[in-house]
Amino acid sequence: MASSAGTPNVPDYIIAEKIGSGSFADVFKAFKKGKTREVVAIKCVLKSNLSKTALDNLISEIKILKELKHENIVEMKDFVWDDRYIYIIMEYCSGGDLSNFVKSRRRLPEAVCQRFLQQLASALKYMREKKVSHFDLKPSNILLKSRSHPILKIADFGLAQHMPEDDTNSTIKGSPLYMAPEIILKRQYDAKVDLWSVGVILYECLFGKAPYSSKTMDELIEKIKKDKAIDVPYGTNISPECRDLLQSCLERDVSKRIDFEMFFSHPFVDLEHKPGPASMTKATDLLTTAVNFDECQEYEQAFRHYCEALQYLVPLLHVEGNASKRSALRRKIAEYMNRTEDLKKIINNESDAIKNMKIPKIQSEESVGSTEYKGNREELLRLTATTPQIRSAIEIAASGELYAYEGNYTVAFEKYQLALGKLLEHLQNEPKGRRKDLLREEVKRWMSQAEHLKEVLNKDSSQASVNEELFAESDDKNCSVQ
Repeated sequence: MASSAGTPNVPDYIIAEKIGSGSFADVFKAFKKGKTREVVAIKCVLKSNLSKTALDNLISEIKILKELKHENIVEMKDFVWDDRYIYIIMEYCSGGDLSNFVKSRRRLPEAVCQRFLQQLASALKYMREKKVSHFDLKPSNILLKSRSHPILKIADFGLAQHMPEDDTNSTIKGSPLYMAPEIILKRQYDAKVDLWSVGVILYECLFGKAPYSSKTMDELIEKIKKDKAIDVPYGTNISPECRDLLQSCLERDVSKRIDFEMFFSHPFVDLEHKPGPASMTKATDLLTTAVNFDECQEYEQAFRHYCEALQYLVPLLHVEGNASKRSALRRKIAEYMNRTEDLKKIINNESDAIKNMKIPKIQSEESVGSTEYKGNREELLRLTATTPQIRSAIEIAASGELYAYEGNYTVAFEKYQLALGKLLEHLQNEPKGRRKDLLREEVKRWMSQAEHLKEVLNKDSSQASVNEELFAESDDKNCSVQ
């Protein structure tokens, strides 16, 4: 292990703390010397640990990262070396990896999964343009820029390589749990193995575990060998579009598995409405047109344009970091949604197109008042395994977190109230010890979140808009939703 050689000395950087460790390298948080004090992550690879294959992978990773510049791919800032180490200097991602993010929440709401999938798909599309395949996509190789406003960053390109569309490979690469069956069974595969891995990642985010989760490697291999379709649980609250994409990615027959073109255009991926620099402009143009149609009483056309505008507006909520701007944007979006619902009732005709047209909803937003969670819930769950009443209350409170994460603050507050009523009673009778300390820690945090939710729910919604550019034209025209 690289760690056996102690903390390295990287020129122009101050090493702060170790944040990760692997077979061939340790990763440290560091600060660039100088006035800016830029925070970075430095992968320190001890040369003496490298086999010929590991060295080839490292060289490949450096070459690929040098040319990949995308908002959802970890940026390599520089690389240097000395007699003992090779240092890869990367952007710092404070949110940890997707694996721990999912574990801390047990499972993620579909709306959050869709946002994550959009980011992942955007990176994959860019990689396809560069003819790069990753071959080791898994939650632990996907980092989060932060937890308060999670932005995914694909990392660890050690197994990635340039691969033409029709090229195949025969070397086993990747992690078995996320590895496409053809890699193990046939040892002949192409770039579509990345789409299988995407399916496994989406499945794990939705249901809390990978489809082939096993206790032993032998059990895992046996599951992979069985020519049996992946079972996407029915009775779970996921949309038909989400289910279709899961089944299309997790198709064992490579010839039937979704291809990249179909994946990027899939309605659940919905790359067109991924938040970006052009989203606001498109939304503004559509709203202006919608208001004009509305004033002229051309309600069907107004309805269509409002719906299209909302498809661009709603995702912008999740990338707006300023709390007051986000609140104002949320209020205005709610007004346009209400007007769209009214128009649907006014139209009230037999048009299947109108009937089947979905009005976007504000389904999810980062947790109210959320901060990066640094608690010990996994340990608490282990300690309460024999006390179902406490464990049940913890799970109710955890579901409250998910509802808050989705923006459903009323239900979230009710969940917190129910859970805290039970937990406070148990806490009074809990004997002194580690379990009581952890339980008190969680209760205190949930009480704080419940208080914050109460403030939000009681807050006067009549804040002045801070997004005049977006709504100025519709305000001037006395839009009927004002």
